[in-house]
Amino acid sequence: MKKTTADRSTPPVTIPFNPGPEIVLPTPNLSSHHSLEACLLARRSRRDYSAAPISLVETAQLLWASQGVTGLGGLRTAPSAGALYPLRTYLIAGNIEALPAGIYRYQPDSHTLKTVGLGDRRDSLALAAMNQQCAREAALAVLFAANYFQSSREFGAAAPRLALLEAGHAAQNFCLQATCLDLGVITLGKFEPDLLRAALDLPDKEDPLYLVVAGRK
Repeated sequence: MKKTTADRSTPPVTIPFNPGPEIVLPTPNLSSHHSLEACLLARRSRRDYSAAPISLVETAQLLWASQGVTGLGGLRTAPSAGALYPLRTYLIAGNIEALPAGIYRYQPDSHTLKTVGLGDRRDSLALAAMNQQCAREAALAVLFAANYFQSSREFGAAAPRLALLEAGHAAQNFCLQATCLDLGVITLGKFEPDLLRAALDLPDKEDPLYLVVAGRK
């Protein structure tokens, strides 16, 4: 059986940093020796992390589990009303091997990262998250934001509520994958949206919904 990315014997992936249009991520693993039931049993929120980095392989696996493409027509790991996928997934990298600190947008169709801005934003992230220290100490954070343009045309006033449900599905996938990888993880809904938007250079048309942070135990 194929080894999970949690297997520490897997050598770290190193890639040259390219600040161009796309950074290609390692291919996600599609099997492991962890059962879903074991991950559900073991999943717990954790706010304290070590200073050890997370690998690029693990980061790619977390992003794929959250919003990766798994079917024809761009169907993803998390369900979306009308398969419209209003979520936008941002990686806030702080301590990831082979990836400079910065903000990246995950592009599910190509399983790549698009550089938004370089530099460690974890202090600003923590301030936007009501000074929660876990956001400052985590190796990475993922923000699920939403653009309601298409979903509002289809679902009207229900679009924001449906996007919140979708963000919950994606965040739970993230948490279960982090548990499978033996990483510490916690979801954060307590943040100031305007401060978070400014800290991460988000477009005005995108609404921050849910923040998830992870690090090595």
